[in-house]
Amino acid sequence: MSEHDWLAEHFEEHRPHLRAVAFRMLGSLSEADDAVQEAWLRTSRADASEVENLGGWLTTITARVCLNMLRSRASRREEPLDVRVPEPIVSSPNGVDPEHEAVLADSVGLALLVVLETLAPAERLAFVLHDMFGVPFDEIAAIAGRTPAAARQLASRGRRRVQGVATTPDADLAGQRSVVEAFFAAARGGDFEALVAVLDPDVVLRSDGGVGHPASTVMVRGAPAVAERAFTFSGLSPFVRPALVNGVAGVVVAPRGRPVSVMAFTVRRGKIVAIDALADPERLRQLDLAVLDA
Repeated sequence: MSEHDWLAEHFEEHRPHLRAVAFRMLGSLSEADDAVQEAWLRTSRADASEVENLGGWLTTITARVCLNMLRSRASRREEPLDVRVPEPIVSSPNGVDPEHEAVLADSVGLALLVVLETLAPAERLAFVLHDMFGVPFDEIAAIAGRTPAAARQLASRGRRRVQGVATTPDADLAGQRSVVEAFFAAARGGDFEALVAVLDPDVVLRSDGGVGHPASTVMVRGAPAVAERAFTFSGLSPFVRPALVNGVAGVVVAPRGRPVSVMAFTVRRGKIVAIDALADPERLRQLDLAVLDA
């Protein structure tokens, strides 16, 4: 076996892990796949003969690609976005596609990715690599071009931001679904008290309508305010289709078969603590929702 073939074989063995790293770094499955492919191109041109820890080396290459992509993304944005909801991974309500299980492991729900979107590129790199994958700070420092102490500080800032937001859902998926069903039943029936009853007092609703759709881009906090907002779209309840959105209970709202929103519900201790909705027409058109027709 040639060195190139050997490297290709081992890269494929590490691909699921590298894809998981890239997904947490970028929050987009398509961008994660692009990053892993670019990492392979760089790997195939490099000399791996002196590499002792192949997995760590490949993770470093992938992380560098992702950091460059995050920095490029930040420089392209002409206007700051109050709410940025990454592209969701929509699965059948019966279970997550095996292809997506690795990237969605460890409760990488949409709520967590929304918080990660608020981090600076270097903060996101340090937090994801250290706190999620256990990469030492000296290796993170080499990727980010910082000192190990600075890398530790970056991860700490990211950790404080994440810990300040409820992002980890209940493990009981059936329980999650029951709470979401109660939410929509109360909205349909115009029952304000029932709506508030399924919401955490500090619940947050984040909706990303995309550039040029300010009416659909909102952030609402508190159970009464979120309940009031729910009544404004209660007319869409007949078009709600259950789904798993990044592994948690969610829905796709599709009147006449045309998706207008994908919503993920983070349920903790039987209450909805976060609702994250993508309502950007451009990005909704790019989602693969065929799994819901299966």
